[in-house]
Amino acid sequence: MGSNRSCSSSTEALSSLLIPTISAGFPSPAEDYIELGIDLNKYLIKNPISTFFLRVSGNSMNNAGIYNNDLLIIDRSINPNPGHIVVALLDGEFTLKRLIKKQDSYYLKADKENYPAINLYEYIDIQIWGVAIYSIHELQQSKV
Repeated sequence: MGSNRSCSSSTEALSSLLIPTISAGFPSPAEDYIELGIDLNKYLIKNPISTFFLRVSGNSMNNAGIYNNDLLIIDRSINPNPGHIVVALLDGEFTLKRLIKKQDSYYLKADKENYPAINLYEYIDIQIWGVAIYSIHELQQSKV
């Protein structure tokens, strides 16, 4: 990805909404599932002070369910571990990749074929800026 994205530390965009629960299995009377309100901050953000949003640019994480133009929720309070999808700052350039460890070396890896792993030891300034915890994207219509 390698490009800067706009971010906001505000969680105001995820305000209280009236959201009914829907069955993805057998149909059920809708009135059985209506909640009076839902605060998306309560469900999606555990640490508001350390949480921010980024817009994805690129397709290298498609196999992880993260697509171009998705809105990511990033938590900076989570200690990054191998397997986490992280926002990293490598010599001044932002990237979104999965943190992996092989033997005693750490790498960043795209979740798409034919993308080489990035060896973190080849960079001078390395910062793991945060861990991606949710990806929000528009659902695509089927071409039936």
